[in-house]
Amino acid sequence: MAPSVPVVDQPVYDVAILSDLRYPGGNSASIVAEVRSQAAAGLSTVLIHVPSPHLRHARPFQSRIVACLRDGLADLAHDDGTEIEARVLLIRQPRIFTEDLATVPKIRAGHTIVVLNQPPGDESDDQRYYVFGEVRERVERYFGTAAVWAPISSQVRENVLRVAPHTTLPDTDWHEIIDVADWAVERPRRRIPVIGRHGRPDPVKWPRDPGELLQAYPDTGEVKVRILGGGEIGVRRLGRCPQTWDVVEFGAEAPQDFLASLDFFVYYHDPDWLEAFGRTILEAMASGVPVIVGPHFRAVFGDAALYSEPSGVRDLVLRLHADRPAYDAAVRRARAYVSEQFGSASHVARLASLGVLPPAARETPRSRQAEEMSRRARRVLFVGDDVERFRAIAAHLPGDLEAVVVAGSAGLARAHAAGLLTEYLPDAAELGVPAHRWASFVRDRLRHLSALYRPRAVLVGGVPHDGIIAAIGENTGPRWLWLRPAMWRRGTGGEWATRGSAFAGILEPGEFAAAGDEGWTAAARAGVTTVAPITFARRRPGSPRRKTLLCRGLHATLPGFSVVSEGAATLAVSRADYTSFHELIAQRVPTVFVPDPESSDDELARARFAAAAGVAVCATDDDEAAAALDRLADPAVREAMRRRCEELAFGNGAEDAAGWLAAHCREVDHAGHR
Repeated sequence: MAPSVPVVDQPVYDVAILSDLRYPGGNSASIVAEVRSQAAAGLSTVLIHVPSPHLRHARPFQSRIVACLRDGLADLAHDDGTEIEARVLLIRQPRIFTEDLATVPKIRAGHTIVVLNQPPGDESDDQRYYVFGEVRERVERYFGTAAVWAPISSQVRENVLRVAPHTTLPDTDWHEIIDVADWAVERPRRRIPVIGRHGRPDPVKWPRDPGELLQAYPDTGEVKVRILGGGEIGVRRLGRCPQTWDVVEFGAEAPQDFLASLDFFVYYHDPDWLEAFGRTILEAMASGVPVIVGPHFRAVFGDAALYSEPSGVRDLVLRLHADRPAYDAAVRRARAYVSEQFGSASHVARLASLGVLPPAARETPRSRQAEEMSRRARRVLFVGDDVERFRAIAAHLPGDLEAVVVAGSAGLARAHAAGLLTEYLPDAAELGVPAHRWASFVRDRLRHLSALYRPRAVLVGGVPHDGIIAAIGENTGPRWLWLRPAMWRRGTGGEWATRGSAFAGILEPGEFAAAGDEGWTAAARAGVTTVAPITFARRRPGSPRRKTLLCRGLHATLPGFSVVSEGAATLAVSRADYTSFHELIAQRVPTVFVPDPESSDDELARARFAAAAGVAVCATDDDEAAAALDRLADPAVREAMRRRCEELAFGNGAEDAAGWLAAHCREVDHAGHR
C-alpha cells in the first residue's frame, strides 16, 4: 500500500527513478542515496512505483523512501496513466521485468539507463534470478531500444557478458554512491572487540557451512558478535544461538547506530551467491569500521577492505584490535577510498555527462528566436579552464560560428558571465575520483557533447590528458585542435610533446617574454601556428580618482593606496600567470610581478624578462615586493614604466587565432560535416 505523501505535477523532471519502492535493503538504500544527492544539487526527481512479481505480499513502501517523499526531496508519480517526462530515466531492479507488467507507465525520457543492481544468476546458475534476454526484450518494448544497460560492478558485468556476450555495456559501472559525512561515527575503544554485520534476511547472504559460519562469527569469549537482520538464519544453520551473539531483528536499529556499536564489519555469504556490489560494506567503510570480507571482493573495494577466508577472521580481528595505529590506518584508508570512488559528487557528475546539470551550471533561459538561431549555428567546443583566452578568441569568431565552453566550476562561472554557452566538465577533485576514472568520465562527457552539438572543431586548452586522447579516438567527426601553452618551466611538461600528433592543428599563443622561454615547446614548433599574445580586448582603464593598488593572486598593502581586485589601478602587484602578465603590460599598469613557484608555466622567466625590459618589476619574496611597491609609489617611476610599456607594445593575437580556427571549421565543412 502506498503511503500518504504529496503527489505533485511538474512538466519535466531532471531524473525519474523507476523501481518497486517496497524492496528492502540495498535497492532502497541506493535509491535514497541518489535522491538525496540529486536534491542537494538542486535537481528534481520523480519516483515511479512498479510492483515486482517477486514481492507478492502486501507491504508498504520502504521507510527511508517514504521519508524522502515526505521531506519533499522527490515527487511520487501518479498511477492514473499521466505521462511523465524526464531528462533521464533510471530503472532499478531488473527482476521487475521477469513477467509482463500489468500496467506500463507512460514515460518520455531523453536517456534511459537500466541499472543492473542484481546479476542474472550466481555461481551455480548464470540465470537463476532472471533471464537477461527476456528482461531486455520487455524493457526495450516498454521504453525503447536506446536503453543503456549499466552494471553496478565488475561481477554483474561478467555475469551479463557470459549470458549475453554481444550486449553493449558502458565502459564504466553505474556504481553505488554514499554520503560519507552522513555515516561517519565516533566509536570508543572496547576491551573486547565487537564484530558484526547488517542486512536484509536472506539465506544466500549467509555461509552455508556451519563450520565456516562459526569461523567468521566465533562463539568464543575473545570477541562479541552483533547481527542486525538475518541472524535467525545463522542460528538455524547452527542449531543454536551462541552466547556471544546478539541477534537484532532487521529494522530494529538504524544502520548508522548499529555500525557505531561495532569494531569490525565481517561479511561472508553462500558460496554460490554472486554479490552485485555489497552496499552494506560501503556503509560500514563510511562509518569508520574496518571491513573483513572474502578475497573475491577485491575487484570492487581494492585496498580499502581487509581480505581473508573465514578461518582467518579471528586472528585478523585480534591482531588489528591490539595494534591501534594499524587499525586507525585501515579506517582512514577505507574512508578515503569510499569518498574518492563513491562520493555523491560522482553521481552528479555522471548525470552531468548526460546533460542533466545543476541549476547553477545551466545557461540562462533564452528567447525562442535565440534558441532557433542557436540550432542553426555551427558550433566549436572550447574545452578546458583557459577561459580568458577562449573568451578572447570567441569574440572574433564569424557570426555563424558559435563557441561552447566546456569547463570546470571556476571556469564555467567566468565563461557564463561573459555570455558564452557553457557545459560543465568537473575535474577529478570536484568529482572526488582518481585520475583513471576521471579520464573515462571526460571521454564519455565529450562523446555526449559531441553528439549533442555536432561541432565542427574542438579546441583543447591546457594539456591533452588521457581523457582528451580517448575522446579524440572515439569522436572523429570534429577537427580536434590544441591551444598549446608555451613558457613551460625548464625540464617540465615534455611528456605532452608526443601527444601533439593526435591533433589536426596546434596553435600556440605568443609570449611577450618569448626570448626567455626555455621550455620544451621552444624547440618543438615545426608545424605549429603561432600568434601574438592572446588577451581579451578590454578598454584601457582610465586614471582612477584615487590612488589604488590592484592585487591579483596575492595580497599586499601600500600606505596611501586603496586595495582593489579589479578596475582602474594606479599600480599593481600580481602573479605572472599568462593572462595577468599580458593584460597588465598591455594596459600599461606599473606592476610588481611575484612569480608563483608552484605554477606549471615559467612565471619567474616572464617576470625577469619584463623587469629586464623595463616594463615591470620582478620580486621573489614579500620583502622584495614591499620594497618594489615603495619605489612605484613615486609618480615619476610609474610614468617612466608606463612609457616603456607603450614603447614595447605588442599586438593581440585573438583575431588571428579566431581566423585560424574558422579556417579549420571551413575545411571540415568542405570535407562534408557529419
